[in-house]
Amino acid sequence: MNPIPKILVFDSGLGGLTVFAEIAKLRPHADYLYVADDAAFPYGAMSETALVARVLDVIRQLVASYGPDAVVIACNTASTLVLPHLRAAFPNLPFIGTVPAIKPAGEMSRSRLISVLATPGTVARDYTHDLVRSFASHCAVTLVGSQRLAALAEAAMRGESIDDSAIAQEIAPCFIESEGRRTDCVVLACTHFPLLLDRFRTLAPWPVGWIDPAPAIARRVDHIVSEERGFGADRERAGGSRRALFTKGMIPNPVLEQVLRARGLTPVTEAGFSRDLYQGDSAESRHSAVAGGKFQ
Repeated sequence: MNPIPKILVFDSGLGGLTVFAEIAKLRPHADYLYVADDAAFPYGAMSETALVARVLDVIRQLVASYGPDAVVIACNTASTLVLPHLRAAFPNLPFIGTVPAIKPAGEMSRSRLISVLATPGTVARDYTHDLVRSFASHCAVTLVGSQRLAALAEAAMRGESIDDSAIAQEIAPCFIESEGRRTDCVVLACTHFPLLLDRFRTLAPWPVGWIDPAPAIARRVDHIVSEERGFGADRERAGGSRRALFTKGMIPNPVLEQVLRARGLTPVTEAGFSRDLYQGDSAESRHSAVAGGKFQ
């Protein structure tokens, strides 16, 4: 066994950085590979069949190349659909998903008006509706499927200027007033959205609790790595590397590279993702096998 755990954090883009940051706080000496599947971003544009095939294709190559001890699917859209397929394909490898934090919202809300801010795909999933029925049936829950926020967060991370009005328009449906009550909890059900949290707070018509699941995910990862995989803190004698890989195989622009390095991540291209990973322009075809490569 390696002296430190190898943790793969996977997302369609940059949203998983919010999850990575919390995991790294608890496991600062682990070896990390952060993978952004930007060649297929956004996942919400893909059919369920194409999305399952796409994620399975990419994860298979990453598992073979990197040999992780745990895989974090830091994407709600993928987690609510693909996790059962991944666990069936890799029965001996733990997968930790990201699902809407509806249970803590149901426990925290005093007004019993909750909103779930997500991508359209996550809003549509039966998984999300089951969470509402199981953990927030005593609340009025508004499901808000934003078409634009994930892309706006990606653009902001790349240094592009984003108008406040564009963000305000996307979050406005979360704020409900009914019979003297107001929404008091908003679940951030896409890992991209906490990247814009400061803007959300400024633009919100009234204060609410913004519920980010990243700390809870990090605690789960830490538990699995320690208890199930056997990597106790006493084995973390030296820090591992922290690398960020983009499936388009391109080094990010200078602004994004600074963002990554500020989080301790070094952009790399040695994995062999040197070409676009999907053929054609349609989302249905975005599931071709990835190019080869090795992580050492």
